[in-house]
Amino acid sequence: MIRVLVVDDDKLVRKGLISAMPWQKFNMHVAGEASNGQKALEFLEGNEVDLLLTDLAMPVMSGIELMRAARQRYPNLHMVALTLHQDFEYIQEVLRLGAIDYIAKVQLEKEQFDDVLARIAGRIHEQAPLNRMTVHPAQAIYEHEQGYVLINLNRESDANGLSDKLLPPGAMEVNSCSWVWFPDEGAENKLFTLLSDLVGRVPGCMLLNLSNLQGSAWRELQQWIREYIERASFYEYHPDRPATVASLKDRYKPYSRLNELELNHIKESWLHSAWPHDDYIFDQKIRDLKAMRLQESQLLGLIYSFAIEWNRLYGQTLTGNIPMIYSVHFWFHVEQWLNHVRGIIRESTRHTAYSKEIMNCMSTAVYMIQEEMSRQLTAAELAQRLNLSRSYFSQCFKDIIGKPFNEYSRYIRVEKAKELLSHTNKTIIWIAEQTGYSDEKYFSRVFRQLTGMLPSEYRANQPGDSNRLV
Repeated sequence: MIRVLVVDDDKLVRKGLISAMPWQKFNMHVAGEASNGQKALEFLEGNEVDLLLTDLAMPVMSGIELMRAARQRYPNLHMVALTLHQDFEYIQEVLRLGAIDYIAKVQLEKEQFDDVLARIAGRIHEQAPLNRMTVHPAQAIYEHEQGYVLINLNRESDANGLSDKLLPPGAMEVNSCSWVWFPDEGAENKLFTLLSDLVGRVPGCMLLNLSNLQGSAWRELQQWIREYIERASFYEYHPDRPATVASLKDRYKPYSRLNELELNHIKESWLHSAWPHDDYIFDQKIRDLKAMRLQESQLLGLIYSFAIEWNRLYGQTLTGNIPMIYSVHFWFHVEQWLNHVRGIIRESTRHTAYSKEIMNCMSTAVYMIQEEMSRQLTAAELAQRLNLSRSYFSQCFKDIIGKPFNEYSRYIRVEKAKELLSHTNKTIIWIAEQTGYSDEKYFSRVFRQLTGMLPSEYRANQPGDSNRLV
């Protein structure tokens, strides 16, 4: 039985066709009707239809627009255009969109109904062997084991970043940014070449080689692709990857969101680690961070805090600041940035004669100074905690960090004091204690030596007093 959808904005014409045409004689059944293209698409989404009979001139969505959308979403749907026009350009357009016939209303008389339906039925049966599924896509059971899914993830462009002209034939539209192909036997390599070439030319496009499709329903495939875009594409997309292998049996959980304690633990592990100088540790930390699958906003906040802390840790050894990262569209952007930062840190110490172990010891010493700011750490104490002699520790620290230990310690404490003076209304005594000075006068003297101003003068020169924290 051929299921028919009749679409015409004129209710009398629509009802007349449904009641007057000898549908049953040609094994046809009118499954539904619609007054415009938009309502027709809504009907197609949830109902089995084999033949679309549509007027061309309609409000909301014209027949041409309907045919164009139906061709993408339901490539095996047969279409017939019904119109008052007999213009050659109209005929060319509907045939180009895949219509199997074109009927002019002015020529449609009762005595011609049999001829019209016989011609349409004959053309449908001629094309029947080309069908790739046993029923309509809305409830389709696919016979193919695998297919290709093209996804446009480019957030900087609109949904039409991939035009119809760029897509290889046979595309079935899943939504406005994804399409699926089921390659014929023996044509897999050709289709893969076309799609991978397209992915290479259009930024933000990814190609999935999707398996385990056999026996799946169209709605199941649609739902899986939506979940993949929402829950996996951020971490899986990479511009240098021609295709990503996936299975319809794969299930993806929503991206995780950690509490503040968990985030601080991650941050500490990146600050107090040998990752800048040890390939194995760096690669492992990259894998671990990716495996957490943090939400994009939380991941961006975390790496932003990394940049701030690394500038504090390594600021005296670098020729410039570690750059901030202000936007992240995909995980590979984070990975690129981490590799770039690592290169900056390694380059700053490239000419040193010290071993990686000593380099890591000095990084640890800087981290300890930062973390234990409220008390005065001495070079002797740090050397003992790092299992180094005091003299060797002092020499290494000066060579690698770029300042003698005492000078660096004063610098980092004054920098912290400047931050507290700018962003809080805490007393000078409190700030002195937080930066390791029990004597306020001594703190003020050191502060003026390094900045040229007393702490009170520095605070008075800072804007935004009303926004300071108490």
